[in-house]
Amino acid sequence: MLKTVTLIKNAVIFGGAGFIGVYFAQYLLQNGFADQVYLVDIELLEEKFSEFRKNLVAQDARIVFVKGDVRQPLDWFTPPEQVSLIVNFAAVHREPGHEDWEYYQTNLPGAENVCAWAERVGCSHIIFTSSISPYGPSEEVKDERTVPSPVTAYGGSKLAAEKIHQIWQARDDANRRLVIVRPGVVFGPGEGGNVSRLIKAVLHRYFFYMGNQHTRKAGVYVKELCNAMWWVLQRQQVNGEHVSLFNMSMNPGPSIQDYVNAVCKVAGVKRRIPGVPYRLLLVVAYLIDGFARPLGIKHPFSPVRIRKLVRSNNILPNYLVENGYEYRYSLDEAFADWRASCPEEWK
Repeated sequence: MLKTVTLIKNAVIFGGAGFIGVYFAQYLLQNGFADQVYLVDIELLEEKFSEFRKNLVAQDARIVFVKGDVRQPLDWFTPPEQVSLIVNFAAVHREPGHEDWEYYQTNLPGAENVCAWAERVGCSHIIFTSSISPYGPSEEVKDERTVPSPVTAYGGSKLAAEKIHQIWQARDDANRRLVIVRPGVVFGPGEGGNVSRLIKAVLHRYFFYMGNQHTRKAGVYVKELCNAMWWVLQRQQVNGEHVSLFNMSMNPGPSIQDYVNAVCKVAGVKRRIPGVPYRLLLVVAYLIDGFARPLGIKHPFSPVRIRKLVRSNNILPNYLVENGYEYRYSLDEAFADWRASCPEEWK
């Protein structure tokens, strides 16, 4: 068993009003790991997110919202007490959804400004969420020892941001600790992303296989991610690691068929999923997108998303496996917990 680290008096989460930030704040406070958490974001929670996510933290006076843009210097912000932990979730991340330059404009200055702020306030612990995107899409199995080869602006910007955080740590190697996590798709209540769309598509009978039943998609439940980040931070205290980089996914990463079967099992439904030729579905997606985009209509049939559905992200979390991390949720258990927490997202 790992020992618990010293109680965190103040934690500051940049990008804290986002999906993972809200859950990690709740995780720290509900488990007694922190006294107070500051959520710093360009938009405050009440302006941006669903009622479900707001309600997670609305009644907790230990959470303080601060409006701030990590693309700009953060000299204006000084909490009244010593900052024990900084967590950097701030990023432009959705693919598709942004131009290439937007990923670099936010993710690189954001990393630089957060690290500069950590130096200014004297905080010696940072958790940074990167992504599996630096590995690039491939059918080959990849782990933390794999040399990154990003093929998208998002992946390239995240890899560069990792290096910025590593430079911050190396400036005072004896005292600074850095945790870098590369998660696959993170899903759970209030997510509103790819897995939410898959659930809706399966339940409402518009999900199709494209010969991709066995395509692996590294993914993790948001509550598992929170637990693993804290576990690695604890492990640093016990074993003296200064920099820990780990992949975060179920082991092995579920296939598309695994996700579909879990949805049906948890929802208590039977679905016969039809197969459609990939090229045909891609042509239809281009037609829908060509009609909807000029009109500003949102839809789930983006050609970029269709391409991503046939590409594996076969990422193994070897750091966690080799160091004895015990998973709390299987895919079925994660979906069951999600449905119990937020049943309206399963209708």
